[in-house]
Amino acid sequence: MGNTIRVRVVVAGALTAVAAAGAVIGGQPAGARAAATAGHVQTSIKWGECPEPAPGAERDPRQTCGTVEVPLDYRRPGGETITVAVSRIATAKHGRKRGDLLLNPGGPGLQGLDMPGQMALTLPKGVLDSYDLIGFDVRGVGHSTPMSCGLSGTSLLTVFPYPGAGGSIEGNVTTARAVARQCATIGDRLRFFNSANTARDMDRIRQALGARKISYWGQSFGTYLGAVYASLFPRNADRMVLEGNVDPGKVWAKMLHTWNQGMNDRFPDAARVAAADDAGLGLGGTAGEVTDTFLALADRLDRKPVMMPGTPVAISGALLRGVTYQMLQRNEMLAPLTRFWKAAADLSAGKAPADADVAVLRRILADTPAAKGVPVDNQATMVLAMLCGDTTWSRDVGSYADATAAARAKYPLSAGMPDNILPCAFWSQKPIEPVVKIVSHGPRNILILQNRRDNATPWAAGRGMRRALGDRAGFLGVEHGGHFVYGTGSTCADKATVAFLIKGTLPAEDVTCDGPRP
Repeated sequence: MGNTIRVRVVVAGALTAVAAAGAVIGGQPAGARAAATAGHVQTSIKWGECPEPAPGAERDPRQTCGTVEVPLDYRRPGGETITVAVSRIATAKHGRKRGDLLLNPGGPGLQGLDMPGQMALTLPKGVLDSYDLIGFDVRGVGHSTPMSCGLSGTSLLTVFPYPGAGGSIEGNVTTARAVARQCATIGDRLRFFNSANTARDMDRIRQALGARKISYWGQSFGTYLGAVYASLFPRNADRMVLEGNVDPGKVWAKMLHTWNQGMNDRFPDAARVAAADDAGLGLGGTAGEVTDTFLALADRLDRKPVMMPGTPVAISGALLRGVTYQMLQRNEMLAPLTRFWKAAADLSAGKAPADADVAVLRRILADTPAAKGVPVDNQATMVLAMLCGDTTWSRDVGSYADATAAARAKYPLSAGMPDNILPCAFWSQKPIEPVVKIVSHGPRNILILQNRRDNATPWAAGRGMRRALGDRAGFLGVEHGGHFVYGTGSTCADKATVAFLIKGTLPAEDVTCDGPRP
């Protein structure tokens, strides 16, 4: 999830799908094996210069890039092909290399090409000596045959909408219809950019690397993608870390519903930060008072948005909530989030915010330019491709109105957004295959990392991943908030993760670690 006005929501979880004909043989749809010989399987990667990064983005100078050619439709492996952009930082020591560690940041729709450089900053020498770090933009994303619906409004608040003032979803229904109609102009190509085909692409990357097996670290939506890969290709998966987990049994509408409880669990962490600075913020002296102030502010902004000074950006209730959802995912963003609330409250009250708070507003809401060659609506398009293309959605508009109203009453912090109508309700194409069944039989080689107070992939979702994988996985929970576990202050969790990657050690029983000390 990014930190722009687009409010790049981490959907937590990938999806699955298997064969259109039903059974899967070696990760291929049934009936495709006979045709597989007609398709070219790449067995090497030509490493060289990487695509130009987005303006302002940093890149590890050691990183090189290449491409892997894969079928658009794995049922027709000899047909049209697309390219997947891959990156590498060769950190493994000669004679000590265990293998390749494939990395995915989730999203869906987040670019992962520069993830090796980001992870290299946090992983200890023992891990770096053992693995080369491999990044990739999943099919349809970034530099991997990027897809675009041609959406003029690229905000993910359009994809994950909050109801209007008073809870009305009429405007959301109109927008969802229009977005689905716009994406339908692509034709049926978007159907093939689903989670199951992405997992099959991962195995093509493995083959192109010349690896018998491949290790994997997936975050958020990437946890679901890892579970799909482990289910389709159990013999090809080495050690896998799944961090901030999707519940595979709730793909996708039921998974979004878990955001309601996730927000209830996580919001008090930020409210306590605000309460501790009541003298400076004036939002309330207790977490409960801050929560009441936030809800009242969101309601006022629903009815009367305010303009951010010196910009054409209107701060609405939806924007306030969307930015809050995003910033709650990282602990270091809690203090800036409270300043955002303060500035929005001042503007709503007709006061001029402090210069420092205006600066915070502008940093948070500053637009982030896309990389050269990447459509501005690429992430929004691919969020929809995955969510709408992995599984079918109800087309009963009334059911969304009822569910939204019930959620608003029970979970006012989420205001009904997780149960609201999406363009998926009007999607023009049906999924090309059923959802992949996540299986509990296979090698015991998966470590699940989960925070207790994660608003994007809540605790219950992590436990759902644990149930789906069964004895194949070890579970490590942390009494902590935020969407990320490793490198956020829990020595217990960090040591266990490193031990797993280097030695393959998994906890024999489910473990709960203390979070970082305040």
